[in-house]
Amino acid sequence: MSGKASRARIVYHLARADFLERVRRYSFLVTLGFAVYLGYLGATGQIFLNLGKYQAVYNAAYVGGFMSYVTTVFLTLAGFYIVKNTVERDHKTRVGQILAACSMKKLDYCAGKFVSNFAVLCVMVAVLAIAGVGMYFLHGDNSGFHPVPLLSTFVIFALPAMAFTAAIALLFETIPGLRSGLGNVVYFFIWNGILVLGAVAIFTKSAHPFLDLTGGFSLWSSMAAALTAKFPGAEANSFALSIAGAPNATIGVFRWNGFTWNAVLVLSRVFWLSIAFGFTFLSATFFDRFEGTTARGSKDASEAAAAPRAVETTAIRPRENLSPAMLTRAKSRFRFGAVLVAEVRLMLKGQRWWWYIIAAGLTVASGAVVSREGRGILLAFAWIWPMLLWSSMGIRESRDQTSQILFSTPHPLARQLSAIWLAGFAVALLSGSGFGVRLLVGGDIRGLQAWFIGALFIPTFALALGVWSGGSKLFEILYVLLWYLGPMHSIAQLDFMSAAPLTAKTRYPMFYLALTGVLALAAVAGRKRQLQT
Repeated sequence: MSGKASRARIVYHLARADFLERVRRYSFLVTLGFAVYLGYLGATGQIFLNLGKYQAVYNAAYVGGFMSYVTTVFLTLAGFYIVKNTVERDHKTRVGQILAACSMKKLDYCAGKFVSNFAVLCVMVAVLAIAGVGMYFLHGDNSGFHPVPLLSTFVIFALPAMAFTAAIALLFETIPGLRSGLGNVVYFFIWNGILVLGAVAIFTKSAHPFLDLTGGFSLWSSMAAALTAKFPGAEANSFALSIAGAPNATIGVFRWNGFTWNAVLVLSRVFWLSIAFGFTFLSATFFDRFEGTTARGSKDASEAAAAPRAVETTAIRPRENLSPAMLTRAKSRFRFGAVLVAEVRLMLKGQRWWWYIIAAGLTVASGAVVSREGRGILLAFAWIWPMLLWSSMGIRESRDQTSQILFSTPHPLARQLSAIWLAGFAVALLSGSGFGVRLLVGGDIRGLQAWFIGALFIPTFALALGVWSGGSKLFEILYVLLWYLGPMHSIAQLDFMSAAPLTAKTRYPMFYLALTGVLALAAVAGRKRQLQT
């Protein structure tokens, strides 16, 4: 067998094993279920393309274009967090130590992981494509079902976007500063910048298909041409995915028969594929081949070997001439304040001086800005800045391998777990104190109550998800999504911190208070479950 064929087999089997391991996980099934639900929202008209006050006919081409755009927007964000764990899992399971002892090249390993990431995302694309077919049969016109215009947009637009997402997730895992929770936050802003770039392109009509990862600008420009052909005076400056309980009210309907495929459009998708391949090669450059894992394992082994010797040395030197008078009763006095201070110090451990300066600046600004809307936005940033502190709640014991010690102490629920929660609550109160003090000074009691509920909700949410998931990723993903959709877009149902002025006047703060209670019970139940195992 030639060298190239052997390397291809290595990549194939590595990707296949990794793919099969992932699709058997509950997290994959949950995400797949959410993709099905997303397809249901599109099929029932609760998610729609807002093209001003005009609506395209639900023919096969429109359904394919619409659903492929939904797919790329959703999976370029959620898909990143879904697949960004493959190298980390090899670190944690010590598979990396075995692979490090093999002759497998770094590029072969990264290529296998890229193929696995891409395959997982392609499964979800296929599910949403099937949902698009169902959407056509539910809402389609009478022009007949044409699979090529419906499915071709998934192939041309969604698959290159999935390749880019799979590759950049792998790249982030191989760069030390981005493989942790910081990388999750950084990518969110990268993804948001990509969407903003598309929105600016539509507004200015000056973008190029090569900058269009999601296909939004290409879809808009093609639909806008069909719209103006039917309604010459129509304005198509508005183009976005909208969520509502009913389809968008329209004043006119036009027919869009799909893209006019040309070399520039096809090459623009090849461009994103080439970026994905380039990121994979770059990942191989940064990949450390699990050298850190091997070193840590050797260090742990040496420390473990030295421990019995230290104990033995101490054991063979007993104290002599001890009398009962020299023995005193051990004082067992629990100091909760000391435990709380220790939890706060652990939570803040490793933060640099500039981190505190930015946190203090956001805290002061959220109370000093005159505009209530502006203060709400600054509160949102003040409460996203400590996210990585909260994401460690409930997982530090297993991550640092101190669970056997801490769980064997007296009253671990009433003492240690409550101290963890109070430490997170203290961080929330302190970082959002500028906003809260301004509400108090202004006499806005209802707004102060809603703000206080938000401060209760955040650490409870983090603790419950940390205890049950055993990792920080679930909280980081869900918290960023809630933060982006709720406070940043003033959606009252998701505005858990009542950053928007009108949210405090609704019943939603009381909903989050009740949800906080449910999450607190879930955190206690999850910790009891850990104590029993």
